Formats: sequence, C-alpha cells, structure tokens
Amino acid sequence: MEQRMIDFIAGLRAAGVRVSVAESQDAFRAARSVGVLNRRAFHDALLTTLVKEAHDRPIFDQLFPLYFGTDAPPMLNLTESLSPEEKDLLQKALRALLEQMRRQGDRQNRKPGRPGDGTPSDQLNSLWQLLQALLQGQQLGQETLEQAGQQAGLPFADHPGQQNWIQQRMMRQLGMHLLDQLIQQLADMLARMGVGQETIDELVEGMEANREALAEQIGRFVGQSINRQQVQNQPDRQARAADLLHRPFRTLSEHEADLLRQELRRLISQLRSRAALRRKKARVGVLDAKKTIRANLRYGGVPMELQFKTRRLKPKLLLICDVSTSMRPVVDFLLRMIYELQDQVSHARSFAFIDDLESISEDFAEFPPDVAVKTVLTRLRPGYYNTDLGNSLNTLMMRHADAVDRRTTVIFVGDARNNYNDPRLDLMEQIRRRSRRVIWLNPEHPRQWGTGDSDMLAYLPYAHAVHRVSNLAELTAAVDKLLSSR
Repeated sequence: MEQRMIDFIAGLRAAGVRVSVAESQDAFRAARSVGVLNRRAFHDALLTTLVKEAHDRPIFDQLFPLYFGTDAPPMLNLTESLSPEEKDLLQKALRALLEQMRRQGDRQNRKPGRPGDGTPSDQLNSLWQLLQALLQGQQLGQETLEQAGQQAGLPFADHPGQQNWIQQRMMRQLGMHLLDQLIQQLADMLARMGVGQETIDELVEGMEANREALAEQIGRFVGQSINRQQVQNQPDRQARAADLLHRPFRTLSEHEADLLRQELRRLISQLRSRAALRRKKARVGVLDAKKTIRANLRYGGVPMELQFKTRRLKPKLLLICDVSTSMRPVVDFLLRMIYELQDQVSHARSFAFIDDLESISEDFAEFPPDVAVKTVLTRLRPGYYNTDLGNSLNTLMMRHADAVDRRTTVIFVGDARNNYNDPRLDLMEQIRRRSRRVIWLNPEHPRQWGTGDSDMLAYLPYAHAVHRVSNLAELTAAVDKLLSSR
C-alpha cells in the first residue's frame, strides 16, 4: 500500500497538483490512522492532506479510483447455472455464429476495391475470445490489454484528456462495438434451438453486465497507463517547458502554447507563495508614533503597547488589454495569471479593446479563468477594424471613470500600435493623475517603440514603469513585480 501511495502522489504531481514532502508525510500518517478498510474515510484523509486548491479536486477524483479502486470489476460466470443440455446448445450456437461471421467476412473481402482492415481470422478469434469472456466472466488478460493499447496509440498518450478517446479505440480494436449485434444474434439462435426465453433473458442480461465490467477494466487500464506515462515524461516535459518560457509568444505553435498553459499552474503557485511571504514579512508595518502615544497615555506615556500604521498589502488592479491579433497570446496568459491569483489582489477589473473598449470582468466572475479567457477571445475576434486605443480611452473615461482612483494600479497590455489614430494623450494624463500607478506591458523590443504606427514613445512619459513581456518568463517577472507593489 505504501508503494501505491507513493505512485499516487507522483501521479498527482505529474498531473499538475502541488504536493510538498510535508504534505506527503501528513497523507501517510492520516492513512495509517484511518486505515484502508473504510474506503470513504481513507479517501477523505488523502483528499484533506494532499489537495489545497479547489481546481485540483477533479484531478484527485479522477486518479484516486485508478490507484485505490478494486483491482478488477466483478464478473459473473453465466454458464454455471446452465444445464448440461443448455451448455451444449450454447456451444453449438456460438460455433454457428462464428461460421456466420466468417461467411460475412469472406463476402466483404471479395468486394472489388475493398482493402482489408486486418486479418479476418485474427478478427474472428478476437470476437470468439470476447464472447467466451462475457459468458464465462473472465477478465481481459494483461497481454490482450497491452496489445490493444499498442494498436490504439496508448504508448503515445500522456494527458488525461486522451483517456476516453484511447479507451473507445481499444474497445473497437477488441470488437466491443459489435457486441450488441452479436448478443442479439446469439439470443435468436438459442431461441431457434429451443432454449427457454427466461434462460436467454438471463444470459443477455448477464453478458451486458459483463460487458460493462470489461469496459470499466479497459478504462482503468488506460487511466493508469496514461498517468504512469505522465510521471515518466514529467522531467522531459518540465525541461521542454523551461525552454519554452523564453521563447517569444509569437513563435509558439498551438501545441507549445498548451504546454506552457500547463506550466502556468506551477508558475502561479510560485507567485502566490512569494506574494504570501512578502505579506507576512510586511504585515507589521511602520511604527505609528501618534497612535502609540495616544494608546499609552494610561501608562503615563510609557510605550507598553506599540501601534503600527495600517498597510494595504494587496494591490487594486485595472487591466486594459489590447486583444488584436498581435497581442492575443500575451493577453491569454496574463489574464489567466491575474485571475488565478485573484486572492492576491484586493480587486481586479478588466477591459479589452480593439477599436473600442468592452468590459470583460463579468466573464471572469461567471466562469473559471481558462473558460473565461476562451470566451473573451472568441467574442472579440480581430476583423476589418483597426486598433484604436485613443477611442478606447475615451470610452473608459466617459463610462467607467469610477474604475480609476488613487488606490488603482492601471495596467495597459498592448504594443501601442494605434494605426495612426489619435492617441488621446490628454486622457492618459488624466489617468496618471487620478491613479496610484500606471504600468505598461509591451511585448515589443524598445528599439521598435515609435516606429511606424507605434505611439509607445508618446505614452511613455505617462507610465511609471514599462515592462517588456515578449515571453512567459518576462510576463511572470512583470506580474511578480505587480503583486509586490502596494
């Protein structure tokens, strides 16, 4: 059991769940305390000690039965209750069904221009073995599962999202998609041979139940195999993700972007830990002399009770994001990071624009960050219209001026390429004056600022800081600085 728990914890980590050494030790102590006989208590003990974030719960729920479920779903031997005569008739019906399938296969293979999709004899043998397994309540052997998995592409799967697809391919490879038809044909043959209807109904019901058990066995085999491959591939995946951290967003393929989105969870965990540590160190604040004197008047002015200035440790953010074609990868990752770190900011309000401003805070209030980002980027598709930050600033100050106050850090995410529209520097000056800070995140190299339709040099005097965010490493560093500002 200890080795199984070690494998389970490794599987959780490979799937993206953060589990520390101390938490692993807590899990072992909890498991020893409650034991494994009470499955519910054992499940809850591991859940409590190993899962800290709500979004990790589905991963735990998916992996737990793969490691701590029963080794094999129960199956019934349907032939035990048959009389010798019924067993003999069943074998005759099976042989007749096999011969019928062989003739059908021969006719199909004789059709002109029809390529075979496998050796007919191999397919018939697989179906024969499958029917025998259903009737006798036999589990699929390890060799059979591995062979079907190999043919279904299981060795190349290392993501839980592939489990259902691989499972369906394996079931088809084994011929399970034909079982409904074969079971009905077998029932018809048995009826013609004079077997009683009650016996036939019991056989059909039992075969269907055994089929479900086989499907469960295949699903468990696929899930365990994929998770095991995740653990094995984790070092390579982490090394590749580390390389991709410094690759420009604009050069990433969709597959590489997906790898970075998986890596994002680890980066967000690091950012959250650093932000929490900074708050802990800064919580004491600066000594407030006036409050200390007033609070200690009853002690004759002797400072028995020190009073400190209240410090606002969590920033209030206003994000204004350019979602035109060139900026979408940056915005995708930034919004995921900010809203996954919602507990580290006092308030976050977000707008997106191409030619005009639109509030997107409601999307993140309604959906999880990954769903909300997809929703926003799908709704605000680039089109014939041109980027117009000046017009978007006008909309902000006309309709949403209350979003900017002296506690607000305003974050512009864009390349400042304004398609030669009016940059509305007067409104930028107002925003700087009303806000606490103005931060600009730009993916372009400073050498490109001011070239062509770029208004970055014009906006530069109104920004307290500008960070280049051409890749995920730079974006992570910029967000870390945002969280450290108060």
